[in-house]
Amino acid sequence: MTEYAASWSGGKDSCFACWKAISQGLNVSHLLNFISTDSTRAMSHGLDRKLIALQAQAMGLPILQQKVTWETYEAGFKDALGQLKSKGITGLITGDIYLQEHKDWIDRVCGESGVKAVLPLWGMDSARLLADFIEAGFKAIVVSVKAELLGKEWLGRQVDKKLASELEQLAIDVCGEAGEFHTLVYDGPMFKKPIKIGNAVPITRNSHWILDILEYNLG
Repeated sequence: MTEYAASWSGGKDSCFACWKAISQGLNVSHLLNFISTDSTRAMSHGLDRKLIALQAQAMGLPILQQKVTWETYEAGFKDALGQLKSKGITGLITGDIYLQEHKDWIDRVCGESGVKAVLPLWGMDSARLLADFIEAGFKAIVVSVKAELLGKEWLGRQVDKKLASELEQLAIDVCGEAGEFHTLVYDGPMFKKPIKIGNAVPITRNSHWILDILEYNLG
């Protein structure tokens, strides 16, 4: 059977893309996450790498956490794909929705690595996508926001219809496709156990407010 890896940020879009791929009959056997070489945090959302690994544990999937910098990102991405290919992976699932430059990059890098790029969310309406994510039973909180757009009071908020409505009123894409905000999925159909979030504090990093989650465990 053809095996796939899912590019995994820990947030709603990568999670829902993985879920849709599984629902379509694809065999997702690994997760792929990128962490900063100069810290213990994930590149995209600034979350503790151990928290991302705990998500994988909650789903019962192995995860490859590749160390990169923004300067070495493409080379590191290709190296990770090579490692996954050695494990039998032939396709990579990503959560891209509508940014063409992102799709072009994924298509090129995967193509050059001999891996098929699969984008289950591509072309979906953001509002419909978020509604489907919520209706499917996934639970997530906001863990990062661009400080120029949103204040730290958004951190820790549940991803729900109320959040979507408020984002629409601010003319912010409800999926945050351009990085306006990021989320952490802590429960849902793919999770064998939920992740329980304990003490957390807001910090600033790279012009973002980030929820630094200090305590967490499997429920």
